[in-house]
Amino acid sequence: MTEKEMFLNTWQREFATTLKILKQMPADKANFKPAAEKTKSAKDLATMFIAELGVVDGVVKGKVEFGGQMPAFPTYADLLTAFEGTFKSVVPKVQGMSEADWNSKITVPVGPKQMGEVRRADMLWLMLMDSVHHRGQFSVYLRLVGAKVPSIYGPSGDEPWM
Repeated sequence: MTEKEMFLNTWQREFATTLKILKQMPADKANFKPAAEKTKSAKDLATMFIAELGVVDGVVKGKVEFGGQMPAFPTYADLLTAFEGTFKSVVPKVQGMSEADWNSKITVPVGPKQMGEVRRADMLWLMLMDSVHHRGQFSVYLRLVGAKVPSIYGPSGDEPWM
C-alpha cells in the first residue's frame, strides 16, 4: 500500500466518523458557544471542517489561499450537506494526484508570520489531523448541550460496546 492509499483510507474513515459526530448536534443548538470569548459556536466550529477541505483542494492545486471568508450556511442541515458534498468532490482530486505531485512541496504558513516549504502529502496529513482535533472539540460541545456522543475510536458513554 502506498502512502497516498494509506492516507485516502484513513481520511475516508475519519470523514465518516466526523460526519457521525456532526449529525449528533441538535439543529436548535447549533449556535451554542461554551464560553463568550475565544470559542466558536458549534456551527462555526463545524464550518472549520469545510474550510479544511478548501485547504486540501488548494494543496491539490498547488497553491493554498489563506485568509478568505469562512463559508456561511443558512441552516445547520445546509452545512452538513455542504460538508458531505465538498468531501465527495475533493476525494477524487487527491486520488488523481501523481506521485510526483504528492511528494512535491508547497508554500504554506509554518509559524507566526512565517511561510515555508512543506511536502504536499505532509500538508494533507496535517489537515486530516487538524480535522480530528476539531472533532474532539466538537464532541465536547455535544456533551455540553446534552446530545449523545457516539463511539469515535472505541465505546463512549452514550454508545457502549458491551
